[in-house]
Amino acid sequence: MKIGMIVAMRSEVEELLKKIGSPLKTETHAGFEIFAYTVGENELYAVRSGVGEIYAAAAAQMLITRYGVGMLVNFGICGGLTADMSLKKAVVVEKIVHYDYDTSALGDEPARYPEYPDVYIPVSEELVAAALEAEPALERVICASADKFVGDPERKSELNRLYGAKICEMEAAGIALTANRAGVPVLMIKAVSDSATAGADEFSAMVNEAAGACVSAMIKALGALK
Repeated sequence: MKIGMIVAMRSEVEELLKKIGSPLKTETHAGFEIFAYTVGENELYAVRSGVGEIYAAAAAQMLITRYGVGMLVNFGICGGLTADMSLKKAVVVEKIVHYDYDTSALGDEPARYPEYPDVYIPVSEELVAAALEAEPALERVICASADKFVGDPERKSELNRLYGAKICEMEAAGIALTANRAGVPVLMIKAVSDSATAGADEFSAMVNEAAGACVSAMIKALGALK
């Protein structure tokens, strides 16, 4: 199978390279640098998208269109929204809410895309189950996603209260919407870089350690995927 992997930040790519080594080849397409690997019987194409939903969606579509990937994997760091989301805790995303999508002025429910029955964007349950079987320490979570770094503890608490989300980040919705439209299953594994009561300072201090923890969990989960 051809697997596409999307990461947002350079620090996340660096942690990936530490864990799985140098790629077989690299190339550049449409402004993206792509790292090619062989993982078991699978071809893996990893790309650093850049931060935010638009970059992430563009990277997802590029991997689908150019490389014909049959699955997408996204890993990276995230903010914790609840007290149990401790630093470096690794989680698997079971659904996503794109909380800054808002057509409520037209009478629609805030954060709900019309093609879905509620505000939650689904990901592949089969891949979530496979990841949990490979790495039982992972916890299923709802992810709040938008083009915003959330550093305010009150806003973090509000996202949890409104949507039941336990983490927040800036790429998941763009990737999932693109993958779902193309009929490509997606798996998302994240690790907490800033806790519910912290923000930018803790993020800056913990970003590399959290990225390393995320890569380790992702590699275990990837080993179970066929």
